[in-house]
Amino acid sequence: MSSANFAALLETFFTDRLIAQRRVSPHTVASYRDTFRLLLQFAQKELGKSPSTLAMTDLNTTLIGAFLDNLEKARANSSRSRNLRLTAIRSFFRYTAMECPEHSAGIQRVLAIPPKRQSSRLVDFLTRPEIEALVAAPDQTTWLGRRDRGLLLFAIQTGLRVSELIGLRHGDIYLGRGAHVRCEGKGRKQRCTPLTRTTVQALSAWVREQGRDETKFLFPSTLGGQLSHDSVQYLVAKYATSAAISCPTLRKKRVSPHVLRHTTAMELLQAGVDRSVIALWLGHESVETTQIYLDANLALKEDALKKTSPLNARVGRFKPDDQLLSFLRDL
Repeated sequence: MSSANFAALLETFFTDRLIAQRRVSPHTVASYRDTFRLLLQFAQKELGKSPSTLAMTDLNTTLIGAFLDNLEKARANSSRSRNLRLTAIRSFFRYTAMECPEHSAGIQRVLAIPPKRQSSRLVDFLTRPEIEALVAAPDQTTWLGRRDRGLLLFAIQTGLRVSELIGLRHGDIYLGRGAHVRCEGKGRKQRCTPLTRTTVQALSAWVREQGRDETKFLFPSTLGGQLSHDSVQYLVAKYATSAAISCPTLRKKRVSPHVLRHTTAMELLQAGVDRSVIALWLGHESVETTQIYLDANLALKEDALKKTSPLNARVGRFKPDDQLLSFLRDL
């Protein structure tokens, strides 16, 4: 395979495979693009070749393994980030396996690189007092404060992802009987989420202030455009810091938009909502994804503990088993 064909393959992987055939989201394209920019820059440094002159044989397991190690050591990426980069690389090599069968041996060796095991932390979420303190933090006498309070309240009640939240327009919400919001989530899957009375009241006042227009962003920037991910991250962190004055427990938590999404799930779980319904509510691909909320919910475990009977074990001195029996038991 010539170096020119490799460059062409990478281009067609993005234009034909990802965008035209699979119709992946812009977020996926951006993630894969960043992965290959990092990989090709690393290859240029290691091999002394410009990216456009690289051949397929240059991207072997040695180079890719070194690249993955570099992500963790030099760039201080987590195992999760390293695995996401590997996912993008493996996707490209699966594509090249069909286009370049003559390189199947090298391709299979790259595809055999395993993801790294990663520790699973308990998810962070807000308690009811923390929720109330956070929502009360924005200054209601200003336009920004009223927008931000509506955004925080809406995010906690619906559990929408940031990408879903900032893309909403007036036409996506219905505030009459059976109030709800429609959005398009991961995998271009549309879902409908009901709205509570409190959220409807807040949104109704906010929409009246803006002047309803089906094409307007529901939570616009000061210039009327779409908020960025960074803007939402910033305002959530800012109000969490302000709310920590009246609710000190917030000082121990790193509050992000995704923590608000986790909070939605925990509120539903503590209300007795079934895991399958929570998965539908949040737009999860699998019900098993909601297992992380069961793991983090101490209240449910305490309730389970209360239902158990205390042990009525007889107190006595420990007597070890016979040595031979112990040996056989431990085999």
